[in-house]
Amino acid sequence: MQRTSLYKVRLAIWGFAAVAVLTFAGAFFWRMLHPPELPAPVVTGEAAIRNAYSLTDHTGQAVTAESYAGRWQLVFFGFTYCPDICPTTLAYLASVMDTLGPQAERVVPIFITVDPARDTAEVMAEYVSAFHPRMVGLTGTEAQVAEAADNFRVWYERSEDEAAPDGYLMAHPGHIYLMRPDGRFEDVFIESDQSAGDLAEHISSLIENEERSG
Repeated sequence: MQRTSLYKVRLAIWGFAAVAVLTFAGAFFWRMLHPPELPAPVVTGEAAIRNAYSLTDHTGQAVTAESYAGRWQLVFFGFTYCPDICPTTLAYLASVMDTLGPQAERVVPIFITVDPARDTAEVMAEYVSAFHPRMVGLTGTEAQVAEAADNFRVWYERSEDEAAPDGYLMAHPGHIYLMRPDGRFEDVFIESDQSAGDLAEHISSLIENEERSG
């Protein structure tokens, strides 16, 4: 009788254990097939963009970001042999400057080359003058340009192309960085995302807000 009772107890224990294992396994596979919804990620802090460089302007003068302190800056990276995005974006920036009217004195459009081997100060001077009299062209050594691009989080690379001048082009993004008069990052734009008038209106409102708060 005693052995029979122990046998029944063991069967009960094993039965409970089996149920527990099956329950756990079922819950595990249910969670795999139906994962819980996670909360949306929260992004805080400012963009890691630094308005910092040591370059040479199109007149041959050594400049840094501090050379343009006190004015809003529209910064664009490209190169003079660019067949499409650069002339289109620089013409767009010229339209923004024209639309700003008298407030254009508070803004400086800056074109930084990513092809310093070809874009000398003289080449940059001829190129930017074709777009707007206030436009500034900046060049430098390979290391100086790389440092400037890295601070603005701009990527670029040489792309071989037999049909292009000297057999290569430079791949790069088309972002326009708006920097505040104190050098801090304000916003980033793409030429195709808004009209020149809309961007000029946005910058104008920023200038007016700065004047009221200052």
